[in-house]
Amino acid sequence: MFTRFFLATFGLLPWTSVPQLPPELILLPAFFPINIYNLSSWARSTTIPLLIIRHHEPVYALPNGLHVNNDFLDELWCSPGNKNISYSQQLSEPWRHGSLEYIFTLADKLLSTVSFVKYLPSRTYARKQCVKWLLDHQEESGDWAGFWPPQHNSIWALLAEGYTLDDPVICRGFNALNRLIIHDKNGKRAVATVSPVWDTVLMTMALGDSGSSTTRQPIEQTINWIKSHQLTGPEGDWRVKSPTLASGGWSFEYFNTWFPDVDDSACAVLALLKQDSRCVTSSTIVQGVSWIIGMQNADGGWAAFDKDNNYLFLNKIPFSDMDSLCDPSTADVTGRIVECLGTILFSPHSALLDPNFLSQLDRAATRGISYLRSQQCDTGAWWGRWGVNYIYGTSNVLCGLSLFAKRDQSLKPLIDTALDFLKRSQNADGGFGEALESYSEPDLAGKGPSTAPQSAWGLMGMLAHLSPTDDAVRRCVGYLASSQIEQDGLRGKTWPMLGYTGTGFPNCLYLEYSLYPHYFPLMALGRWVSKVEEPA
Repeated sequence: MFTRFFLATFGLLPWTSVPQLPPELILLPAFFPINIYNLSSWARSTTIPLLIIRHHEPVYALPNGLHVNNDFLDELWCSPGNKNISYSQQLSEPWRHGSLEYIFTLADKLLSTVSFVKYLPSRTYARKQCVKWLLDHQEESGDWAGFWPPQHNSIWALLAEGYTLDDPVICRGFNALNRLIIHDKNGKRAVATVSPVWDTVLMTMALGDSGSSTTRQPIEQTINWIKSHQLTGPEGDWRVKSPTLASGGWSFEYFNTWFPDVDDSACAVLALLKQDSRCVTSSTIVQGVSWIIGMQNADGGWAAFDKDNNYLFLNKIPFSDMDSLCDPSTADVTGRIVECLGTILFSPHSALLDPNFLSQLDRAATRGISYLRSQQCDTGAWWGRWGVNYIYGTSNVLCGLSLFAKRDQSLKPLIDTALDFLKRSQNADGGFGEALESYSEPDLAGKGPSTAPQSAWGLMGMLAHLSPTDDAVRRCVGYLASSQIEQDGLRGKTWPMLGYTGTGFPNCLYLEYSLYPHYFPLMALGRWVSKVEEPA
């Protein structure tokens, strides 16, 4: 749908080929089934400025001038005389697929016929509320939600509402947008987002797992940096559904106080504990974990940014073409949270914590494990929402369950079938790999050329339950040990980047994390060495 917006903006596609997005959506109360807070954080922050843009239907000039029906690039069209490409089926078609799709399609078509709504006082008020939301959610740094679409769309929407290029809000917005621009020998291009907190906490975990003692001063600086990025202010859209919950999470980016990330927060806690297990009683840890357990969903799982954001029927609206308007619980995030909670519950210093707090953690972990039971696939694997794919999800869950397996023997069948999945998926070279196509073709789960991050995930999943001398474990260690490379301009060795292993939106958007091929193998090999050195 973004493509339709951009083409319509230059007259290359009529605005009638773009779904209706009435600004009045922002006026619907939070208890109503359809409201902005039942959209995921990323959909919400992207869609609200689009409500304004869809109202104004702006058209800008191209090299051949400004035309509502611009013939620029007409040679690319099979039928340039008919650019009104439908974005939904005929009304008779959605009815066959379900009543919800039919209702949403009908509503869209009705809205397209009542153009007078644009001139009602309610529309003016709704636009003002959209603008207010954008102004309230802009960071002091100028960012909106920390990634490209909401940052670009928010500037676009405010300009459509009459803001000028020299307005401080717009200037800060452009400064934030420019931070997502890369200049290098290949030219100039934009990245979708940046991941400093995510990369820092994972690298800190890797250094903790590897037992690095030669970099103590830099690590202390890193620990202080992580602590300084904990979000303890009054911001946060999550407060709409958890108004009494105290803040304490971490975001993914440099500047994103409104949308802390539950997964990042768990990794931040784990990173700090791996560097110093005695900090389990610190206010940083207690505040962070309290926020995490407060974000647990009713089904026992955790999502990335929101609580109980599982109104999946919203994916039936015509605007949704990626099935990603919601942020429900997922196994990969839940597995990490269970690992985080278990690390605290079974810490040698846990006795120093408030017993009531420990009971809260235990209940949350138990509910999380129940959710994981319900999500295991027939193959023994778990689906990975934020990493490709079943290898990632399975590894995260196995690492989480390992801390509870001794006290709960009922977990053994889940663990055994998951380990069987990993062993069946292991490649002849000892590594693990999985293609992006496994999101659309589950039969491809765990199948693909070996990559360093996916091999590390497979190794960590196995190590959580198997001996370091297990044949599958040793073969994977051998793959990682033999696949290191030297990189120009860098000391030491790393591993090659052999494809996308990070997921933005399954089947639609994938992310290349440049440090995935380094900290995940370092993490996995460090855990293997630690297990080898354990007393018999």
